[in-house]
This record gives sequence, C-alpha cells and structure tokens, in this order.
Amino acid sequence: MDAVFDRRSVLLCAAALAASGCAPEAADASETQWTASPFRRVSDAEWKRRLGDASWRVLRHESTEQPFSSPLNDEHRRGVFACKGCALPLFQSAWKFDSGTGWPSFTRVMQANIGTKTDRLIGIARTEYHCARCLGHQGHLFMDGPPPTGRRYCNNGVALTFQPA
Repeated sequence: MDAVFDRRSVLLCAAALAASGCAPEAADASETQWTASPFRRVSDAEWKRRLGDASWRVLRHESTEQPFSSPLNDEHRRGVFACKGCALPLFQSAWKFDSGTGWPSFTRVMQANIGTKTDRLIGIARTEYHCARCLGHQGHLFMDGPPPTGRRYCNNGVALTFQPA
C-alpha cells in the first residue's frame, strides 16, 4: 500500500513533532546576521582538517572535552576568548571565574555572538549555546553561577582561543 500524505496529515505530524520537542528550533535572532557567513558552508571534512580531532568533535559534533584538561582553565590574563572555529569574540576575560567544574566558565557572554537551543541529549532540558557565525558548539548555560548574573556559561576549552589584550 502506497503512503498518501495530504496537507492535514503533514500538519498533524508537524504539530506532534513540535509538541514532543523533536522539531528543529528556529534560529536565534543573533544568528540571522550570519546566515550568509562562509563558515556555514565549510564541509565537515574541512572542519576536521582545520580544527584537529578534539576541537572538531566538540565544535562540529557537540561532544564534551574531559574536565580539567584545558589549559584555558588557568588563563588569567586580560583579553578575549573567541570561537576556535571562526575567531568571533565570545567572552571578555573579566567575565571568567573558577567554577570548580573543570571547564572554563564565564558569568557573561557577548550576547549578539551566540545562539542557543534546547539540548535534551542527557534526558533533561539544558540550554546549549553555540557561536552565531559558524554554529560551533561551545557549551551549556547553567543558572548556578555567582552574582550578579547567577549565570555560568560552561565552555569547552578546545572550542576557544585566547587573544591577550
């Protein structure tokens, strides 16, 4: 028997996907300015060549580096932390703090330079954030950070570069 898809069936399936949380989310407004970015047209093989295995797994496949493995945990100079994929600035060094988690953590982010989505990979809803220009995965946002924001942008060190001031 051949499957027949009428408009009503398609709309019902789309509504069911949206209700289940499995539908793709719309791009953040912060990502709109970057839709024509050449970084969005780079092939996965080219990303792997450019980034190396560890950074490629995190930035392009949403993996997580081992805690306490990043030299950026001990980076305390003045400067800017930028996306390793495309060099878009994401964090000022003044926003960095030691969360004790083993990953570089920040209380603030350059909001226009990130996008977010809901991540349910481990069975609970978390806010994933990524570079708005190249869509490279950076980490997750938690609401257990210090004052004044209460935010902890928990970042993978292999997803960042540091540019001293």
